[in-house]
Amino acid sequence: MEWRTPALEDAFAMAGVVVVEVADLDNSSAAALFADLSETPGMPALSKRVEPQERPALLALMEEADMDDGDFGRIESWAAAMILSREVRSGDPANGVDRAMIRDAAEVIGLESISQQLSMFDELSSDAQNDLLFGVAQSHQSNSGEDMLEAWLTGDEARLSRHVNDSLNLSDELQQVLLAQRNARWVPEIAELVARGRKPFVAVGAGHVIGDGGVVALLQDRGYSAQRIQ
Repeated sequence: MEWRTPALEDAFAMAGVVVVEVADLDNSSAAALFADLSETPGMPALSKRVEPQERPALLALMEEADMDDGDFGRIESWAAAMILSREVRSGDPANGVDRAMIRDAAEVIGLESISQQLSMFDELSSDAQNDLLFGVAQSHQSNSGEDMLEAWLTGDEARLSRHVNDSLNLSDELQQVLLAQRNARWVPEIAELVARGRKPFVAVGAGHVIGDGGVVALLQDRGYSAQRIQ
């Protein structure tokens, strides 16, 4: 997949610093932290944590991942959602755009730490975690991979929004904690880098840059000019 267009390469070459969600993606302590935060003894069966009408989608996801309720006896729902998503993901995360940008950048700034990210999920209410779990199952059931990829490559914001953020719309808490509040925290940091002449190249998840509450719109609200480069 050719995503490194001449326009992107030109903008990247002019950047003074690359800004990503998490700079230290290979933090050696991440796995131990995930294990520590994700486990709580005596959790209900995973398939029982979602509404009855939502269970077929979750059970189908678990079956494809070759996992069952017994694999999640101590695992909180947010972590189960991540584990299941990872197990059925196609492609190699090592080829991710963020990792490619980090490898090629002279300087990288992370907007969050891996500890902050995991803690944010861990502190969600149980209802919001279960909504996230169903959202992951629902998204996978829609088999949206190719359509989402095409929407990302072509910059089709309407289609991207349906694929990327629809699962967060299942819960106002998810929408606020995982999207809106993070965007609001990031924008002042990005704006400060611009004001200091650092020429930031911002590479964050697609869900964070689209829509009225996205990083682009919030920067425009502050008077900055933003133009898609591809």
